[in-house]
Amino acid sequence: MSHGLNIDGLTVVASEKKILQGVSLHVAPGECLAVVGPNGAGKSTLLRAALGLSRGCTGTVTWNDEAVRSLDGRKRAEALAWLPQRTSIREILPVLDFVKAARFRFAESRVAATNAALSALAVVHAEALSERILTTLSGGEFQRVMMATLIAQDAQIFLLDEPANHLDPARQVEFYRMISEQWQSGRSVVCVTHDINLLSQLAPSGDANKVRVLGLREGSPAFEMRLDDARLREALEAVFSMHLEVAEVAGRSYFLPSSRPL
Repeated sequence: MSHGLNIDGLTVVASEKKILQGVSLHVAPGECLAVVGPNGAGKSTLLRAALGLSRGCTGTVTWNDEAVRSLDGRKRAEALAWLPQRTSIREILPVLDFVKAARFRFAESRVAATNAALSALAVVHAEALSERILTTLSGGEFQRVMMATLIAQDAQIFLLDEPANHLDPARQVEFYRMISEQWQSGRSVVCVTHDINLLSQLAPSGDANKVRVLGLREGSPAFEMRLDDARLREALEAVFSMHLEVAEVAGRSYFLPSSRPL
């Protein structure tokens, strides 16, 4: 058995246009994969296909050798948790009830579900929001609550699409460190991001060799290498069509736009 998430020869076509073409990857239990690329590269489509939500797909997407599309709701929720790039919730619903709903796959009492939801909110430092109504939350508060739903769901792999969108710089770093903690606890993570400098927050200092980076360009894989690979700067330059400089700060590498012309 090939444990984890396996994508083989994935091609996605929409309106006669190939959004993804020939993507193959494997995410083993406990691995962290960052997916980067410019707008329109197919990053969000890749996550939707991994969840079995994209139409017009060819190729295979499996979880522990079972086709993801064939998994029932509870089994899929046990395997995969998704934080989409854009979420619109308009229900007049308390935060605690919303997070508790993520526990639907468990046969448990209401007390157990409540305790699990409160614990998840505490992990993301949002326990004070438990009685708030979803529609009253700020963008940053709502994003933390969404992360709490993933933790409450307790899936084996988190699929995160631009998880720090709309957050201020301090909250972005905090959010990525929370993702890192989930990965270090043994969970698999696939994280899509435009901000290549937030990647450094996924791994503790000295552990960049444990994070894989997949670059997409125009729907096709452009590269795949470790975060500490010396060739990463050149690979990112090719994907984003810009020159970059590398700065080392406190043992982490940061990529800065260069004024040098291409």
